[in-house]
Amino acid sequence: MNHLRLYISGNTPTAAAQIDRLRTLLKQTHGDDYTLDVLNIFDHPEEAYEDAIVATPTLIKRLPPPAVQIIGNLQNMERVLVGVKCDWQIKQ
Repeated sequence: MNHLRLYISGNTPTAAAQIDRLRTLLKQTHGDDYTLDVLNIFDHPEEAYEDAIVATPTLIKRLPPPAVQIIGNLQNMERVLVGVKCDWQIKQ
């Protein structure tokens, strides 16, 4: 199972669109075999500090190891999932 954490800064339309796109792609590629935690750094500063978040958006793949972090533009979600080493082939 892939466990991902997405850090955002505020509830902006851009962040909402990225979250929706990521959830849709994860559902298409992993079915229910993933978890995605979305954390607003303003609401969860302790977690952001513990994960050494320096910019948003930041996507972290925590499981399976190794942990991988993508910082910045998440517009091309297929590339993002390749970057965090998630299998992103759409399931039939």
